[in-house]
Amino acid sequence: MFPIRQAAPARPTRPGRDRNAVVHPAPPGHPSVDDLERRPRVAVLGGGIAGVAASVGLAERGATVTLLEREDDLGGRLRGWPTGAGDTAGTMTRGFHAFFRQYYNLRALLRRVDPDLRLLRPVADYPLLHRRGTTESFAGIPRTPPWNVAGFVLRSKSFTLRDLRRMNTAAATPLFDVSVPRTYADLDSVDAASFLTDIGFPAAARHLAFEVFSRSFFADPRSLSAAELVTMFHIYFLGSSEGLLFDVPRDSFPKTLWRPLRRYLAGLGAEVRTGTAAARVERVDGIYRVHAAGGRVVESDAVVLALDVPGLRGLVAASPELGTPEWRARVAALRTAPPFLVSRLWLDRPAAPDRAPFLGTSGFPLLDNVSVLDLFEDEAARWRSRTGGSVVELHAYALPEDVDQDRVVAELVDELRQVYPELAAARVRHEEHVLAADCPLFAPGGFASRPSVGTADPTLVLAGDVVRVDLPVALMERAATTGFCAANALLAHWGVRGHDVWSVSNQGRSAVLRLAARRGRTAS
Repeated sequence: MFPIRQAAPARPTRPGRDRNAVVHPAPPGHPSVDDLERRPRVAVLGGGIAGVAASVGLAERGATVTLLEREDDLGGRLRGWPTGAGDTAGTMTRGFHAFFRQYYNLRALLRRVDPDLRLLRPVADYPLLHRRGTTESFAGIPRTPPWNVAGFVLRSKSFTLRDLRRMNTAAATPLFDVSVPRTYADLDSVDAASFLTDIGFPAAARHLAFEVFSRSFFADPRSLSAAELVTMFHIYFLGSSEGLLFDVPRDSFPKTLWRPLRRYLAGLGAEVRTGTAAARVERVDGIYRVHAAGGRVVESDAVVLALDVPGLRGLVAASPELGTPEWRARVAALRTAPPFLVSRLWLDRPAAPDRAPFLGTSGFPLLDNVSVLDLFEDEAARWRSRTGGSVVELHAYALPEDVDQDRVVAELVDELRQVYPELAAARVRHEEHVLAADCPLFAPGGFASRPSVGTADPTLVLAGDVVRVDLPVALMERAATTGFCAANALLAHWGVRGHDVWSVSNQGRSAVLRLAARRGRTAS
């Protein structure tokens, strides 16, 4: 007898405030696998956003899902783990993540466990500080294009009307006519830094583009595809009226996100095995056999690969029966962004109460972001209340491959003292550091060969933020979107209805500017 499945919450007519948001309807079919002769079994490898989204999408339609995750908890690069003891006990993560309001599919996943999204807390501003002292703010700026652009330029100290007039308008028109995948065909061969130079983007405002957009990929702008940068501009600013401000989880990631989602999956009859890494996959008589650590074997009719880049490359290399030679070469060619460091410090005194929860920084040798966790996260706020201290997190992106962690930490702390002088004499009561290099690199020229959700085998699909999907999505939203798309691909193969996905509009907001861009492409 099949376990009782919980119904997913009804999707709102619009997932946000943007009336131009686009629904991509689910493939039609049977309402669930109950109408099939046999209930299909699926092994989902990887328990990050993509793997959890795929598992939810499949389990809600009645598939037998076994989710394998190598770490001790779900979350992938968004997981958290316990650290410290006594007064310094808390949770460590790989850094804050911004839940933007245009992350429609990620938020739909979270609505499974919290329909009103009370688990998220809005952030009032995300100011940017240049080492020279100039600051930018996104608070109070209109959210709807083109008024958001006008409001920002009128208020900005580094991007003025004079700068706007000096820009190469012909070269800049791709910013206003984004359409995926065409934008990649036009711009993927160019790096982000060169594109901004070509359009005459003012030098004083480069930190806005790099810190807000390109640094989100942990990459040097010279190593990032201009198509990725332009698509990011579209998603967050020029093509959406959801705005540049965002929400964050109210408490630690395990408590707020992953434990509720794990319970939800269990209620759907899915089996979640954490602390279980998949070593290789073989195909025997049409059945997949996933060999996991400790000699465990999971048999399934289909497999979802929702792993990070190193994990995906390693698993495919160890599983010679998977995919075609050309597909395997595409997976092997995937690259990771340079190392990044996240340092979390439990200090014996608080940051000034008027500090922003998040501060983007520019012009410093290493410091890219400062987060004061006790200003937005309940666990850190409780620690501040008990001790009178503060929990501060420092980020450094695009570090050299031979990075010296101790040196970087020391320099980050010195730069923190420059930015927040009230913490100059603070004593560190506990500290945790994460140095990693496992985020995907979207280098120029890589889009055409990037693996997509589907493969030549309809029972083998991919999901994750490295996976190509021809929609205007990025980062965590790309992970969630490809997770649901992977579930949809398998469900469609079995003739079962999938799940709608949403995105911001896949075209520019202004018909006049779209026409100008198309004339420019024709002329060139």
